[in-house]
Amino acid sequence: MVRGGQRLTMWIKIIALLCLCDASAAQLSFSVAEEVDKGTVVGNIAKDLHINVNELEKRDLRIVSGNSNKHFDVDLKTGALYVCNRIDREELCPNTAKCSLSVEAILNNPMHLHRIEVQVTDINDNAPSFIENEKFLNISESSSTGERYLLPVANDADTGSNSVKSYKLGPNEYFSLDVQGGGQHSESAELVLQKSLDREKKSVIHLVLTALDGGKPPRSGTLRIVVHVMDINDNSPVFSQPLYKAQVTENTQFQTSIVTVSATDLDEGINSEILYSFIKRGNFKPEALFSINPGTGEITVVGEVDYEENTAHDIRIQARDKGTPSRSTHGKLLVEVIDVNDNTPEITVTSLMSPVKEDAEIGTVVALVTVTDKDGGSNGLTSAKLLGVVPFKLKVNYKNYYSLTVDGPLDRESISQYNVTMIATDEGTPPLSSTSVIPVHISDVNDNAPLFSEPVVNVYVKENSAVGAIISTITAVDPDLVENAKVTYSLLSDFSKSIPITSVVNINSETGDIISLQSFNYEELKTFNFKVQATDSGVPPLSSNVTVNVLILDENDNSPMILAPYSEHGSVNSESIPYSAEAAYFVAKIRAVDADSGYNALLSYHLSEPKGNNLFRIGTSTGEIRTKRRMSDNDLKTHPLVVLVSDNGEPSLSATVSIDVVVVESTAEIQTQFRHVTVKEDSFSDLNLYLLIAIVSVSVIFLLSLITLIAVRCHRTDGTFSRYSAPMITTHPDGSWSYSKATQQYDVCFSSDTLKSDVVVFPAPFPPVDGELISINGGDTFTRTQTLPNKEKVRMLTHSVQKGE
Repeated sequence: MVRGGQRLTMWIKIIALLCLCDASAAQLSFSVAEEVDKGTVVGNIAKDLHINVNELEKRDLRIVSGNSNKHFDVDLKTGALYVCNRIDREELCPNTAKCSLSVEAILNNPMHLHRIEVQVTDINDNAPSFIENEKFLNISESSSTGERYLLPVANDADTGSNSVKSYKLGPNEYFSLDVQGGGQHSESAELVLQKSLDREKKSVIHLVLTALDGGKPPRSGTLRIVVHVMDINDNSPVFSQPLYKAQVTENTQFQTSIVTVSATDLDEGINSEILYSFIKRGNFKPEALFSINPGTGEITVVGEVDYEENTAHDIRIQARDKGTPSRSTHGKLLVEVIDVNDNTPEITVTSLMSPVKEDAEIGTVVALVTVTDKDGGSNGLTSAKLLGVVPFKLKVNYKNYYSLTVDGPLDRESISQYNVTMIATDEGTPPLSSTSVIPVHISDVNDNAPLFSEPVVNVYVKENSAVGAIISTITAVDPDLVENAKVTYSLLSDFSKSIPITSVVNINSETGDIISLQSFNYEELKTFNFKVQATDSGVPPLSSNVTVNVLILDENDNSPMILAPYSEHGSVNSESIPYSAEAAYFVAKIRAVDADSGYNALLSYHLSEPKGNNLFRIGTSTGEIRTKRRMSDNDLKTHPLVVLVSDNGEPSLSATVSIDVVVVESTAEIQTQFRHVTVKEDSFSDLNLYLLIAIVSVSVIFLLSLITLIAVRCHRTDGTFSRYSAPMITTHPDGSWSYSKATQQYDVCFSSDTLKSDVVVFPAPFPPVDGELISINGGDTFTRTQTLPNKEKVRMLTHSVQKGE
């Protein structure tokens, strides 16, 4: 092929001839197979150009070729274009799928130039061949079936159907062959392990790989494969991806890095250290253009990359570990060569109307753009378009003049600036392009109302807070700008018809601070709500609302109150106990309440007694006063006790009650005292009244139930009554009594001191059932025990009750 100065000189002559004459150019296409005999006619120029054969000699028809070797000539008598030298496609067009030769037919008087392109078709004149006659493989005996081993591919100078089409592997019991199609690239063959290897049985395996082309008849080439079975280094390196792709511009400077391949090995130590290298395939030597760092896998340019020679390079890469024996894997690298041209289109923004209002109508002109290219001919013709999805479009005004117009809705709050990317491409071969970014700023209009972060805001305020305190700050955000985003706040509605909200709270119109106008009392007002409106300063103004719930938090501002029958400190309260009282004897129970809530109302009871007196104790949570031990002769007959009731607030508030405990000789004196107190009063106590009502109610209900049951039984037994056990009331020595009927039993328990006893009346959710025993445990709880009919299971439920319940 003609290179450098010869080619340049030839084309200069041809261009000069074109410039000196008034000539028209045309192009003819012919096809001829390679290796045809000399004199083979390719086509008839005179016939295709409609020229009289008799004029060929007069007009001095000549065939001019850009190559040093002339492959075609013309018969001036017939106008036939024939082969005058041997044509070898593989020599003319190595490593390319298509091959064509360009020649020019020149006529004088007048001068005309006709371009002739002759496609050279391939014949099967080359057999497949391997770069090596023998391939050695080291495979560990621990390799799993299904593992693959890349084999060298055969090289066939022919193309198309005459190139390598298939591979076959000689018969053996260990390996099969898997051939993978390469699509637009070459195929690859891999050995697939089908049977586990055993080095002790067979340490060397000999295989024969045959490559066949698609010619008729087909040609073939063979490769001897010697497999050495090894039994160490279990894992092979694995590339991070099966195919690496990289781009490199032609004439790239040496040592420019284009890609880094990476493989990992699951082994440790030296077995995981990997070395990278190229694999030679066919006539292509990748090390002539590229270099690979054995340690890092970085691939750099070390030769002159020429787009006209190869547009892409298909390279095989090997990753081998440092184990003994080493294991390797293979990867593919496709390097695409990018062509370089002299000039790219230039984009010039001649006028930019910025900013653009966000409510601009579709079709509004944003900018005027001009695209120019210094090249001439088709290389100077340009077209332009926008990249990406943007609400703009290019409108052609005249040739290379464009208008950038609005083509969709704009929203400054979403995107305040668009960087519109415009690409201009020429019509050269290959086409070149350039890009330009046009910044388009969007201006604001008042199209957004102020927004609160949530529709309802809960504000917690402590009771007794100072008047004028800021209890919360309400903030609304307006995504607009300047005046359109300036927000003012106002109260919108009242929380009560009788109390205006403006007398309770106020709001700072600028900051949104909510200010209390009074001190709140949790016991009087626990919550209230109102609405706040946020309005911007746009034209017209926009607004939105938020509901504010104010919840008053309780503070410990109420002291505990002692409940009857005892009075607070300063009153005389007395209780009597027998001298024979045992330890834990119930003396009295103090009850108190607190108007506060939560922990502020959680009460605890403490006993303040004279120093050295250890006769009594009080339940911290129950308020029950009991004896610690039996009486002794050294104990006083009257014990003044002071009970301190404290809440759990901060700071804690308390109340006290004084009780004089009098020691008497017997329980009779206590009963006499009780009767004396009862007679002294003019009416029944509430406790006796409740007890009387309860007994009467139970009796009436029982009688009615008994009559109903007898009536039902009589009706079922044709008028004969069944026997029913009579109800029985039993009085116990401890002062309690029991009511029993059939399998029902009700126990009502009193302590030895009637004044201090609790009456338990079961409400509707807790009625006793058949087979259930209910007993008072003392204090504030009772136990319900139910025996099932099969007497296998017993259910125990404990409930808390209060006096009078």
